[in-house]
This record gives sequence, C-alpha cells and structure tokens, in this order.
Amino acid sequence: MVENLPTQPSKRVADFLERAKASHRGRLIFVVDATASRQPTWDASARLQAQMFDEASRLGTLDVQLIYFRGERDYGGECTASPWTSDGRELARRMTQVTCITGHTQYGKAFEHVRKEHAKEPVGAVVVIGDMCEEAAPTLYDAVGGLGVPCFMFQEGGDRSEHEYRNANEIFREMARLTKGAYSQFRPGAERELAELLREVAAFATGGLTALSDMRSEAAAKLLGQMKK
Repeated sequence: MVENLPTQPSKRVADFLERAKASHRGRLIFVVDATASRQPTWDASARLQAQMFDEASRLGTLDVQLIYFRGERDYGGECTASPWTSDGRELARRMTQVTCITGHTQYGKAFEHVRKEHAKEPVGAVVVIGDMCEEAAPTLYDAVGGLGVPCFMFQEGGDRSEHEYRNANEIFREMARLTKGAYSQFRPGAERELAELLREVAAFATGGLTALSDMRSEAAAKLLGQMKK
C-alpha cells in the first residue's frame, strides 16, 4: 500500500510520451538501501524495485542510474553506482543480484555522488528507497539542501512503530521538503501503485513541473501538492 497515491494511466500519458520523445532525454537516479534491516523483505522488495526500473525505462525518454549501499562504511562498506542506461531490464538484473549486508546507511555518500552527476549533466529527479536512517539529520539536510534535484523518498514498511523507523520517517519527509520533492510509504506487494506513481516521477524527470501538471492524474496532483508546499 502506498501513501497518498494513484490512478489509472490516461490518454494524457500517451500524449506526453509522444511529446517527450520529440524533445530531450531526462536523467533519473535510484538510491537503494541494501543494509540488513531490509533483509526480511528484500526478495519481494528487489522484485518490486526491478519492476520500478522497468517502468521508468518504458518512457523511452529516460537515462537511469542505480546507486545502492550496504556494509559498514568504516570497514570498506559499499556505495556503488551503475553506469547510466535506458534499459530497465539491465538495472533489474543488477538489482536482483544484490544481497543485503549489515551496516549503517550511507545516504550522505549517495547524495554526494548525485551532486557530482548533476554538475556534469542535469539530473531531473532522485528516487530514494529505504526504511531506516542512522546518519545525523543535520548532515543529511546539508547534503540535500543545495542539491538542486527533487528527491522522491519511498519508505518501506508503513506499519512499523519503533523509534528508529519514526526517526527515519521524519528525516525522509524533511529531505523531500527541502528538495521540493515528495514522500511516500510502501509495502512489498504495492507493484501497481508504485508503478503508477513512478510514471509520474519519470514524467517530471523528463519535463519538469509542466510535464507533471500535464498528466492531470490524481497521483500527479498529490505529488504537486507536496512539491509546491
């Protein structure tokens, strides 16, 4: 189940795709938490995330990059970025080969990479997928405050109540606000809802707020409602 989402695709989606194909390509980065807290639901989530990559590639107007982190950052922990690609199946293949390793989150390092990529060539949007956050909130707010790229924060496991999850909830929401992005919760099994939402995020990454407004769907309206606050 996804918070505050979605709708059925409309003719406006097809119309937008035709216009986008005739214009420029967008760039979208996925940042994925592969630490141990996600292990219990990793297989289902990995399939879901693979479907999200495939959905993004269906636009035919996007180049996409995957960043994932895992392991103890002080002991050689990974924060790995894939090459840019427009092939969702390639990203899905990479995602399904990743396994979770115990360690702390490395969102700060991932955002540092996003900043460098954005300096080389504009990135339209960042989609972040995770559940917990061990990093200091002020450090992350500084990391995204001048990023210049809207962050769409997807937090897994909406029925948790522990302190760590609530803390991450607050941090994710604030990072979305600071970047003029949006926040959502999801559970494994929400393939349809997330695919519909991602369709709107991909439209935004390609054509900005104008393209998102042109979608005129319930999901687009709710995204816009958060982004314009």
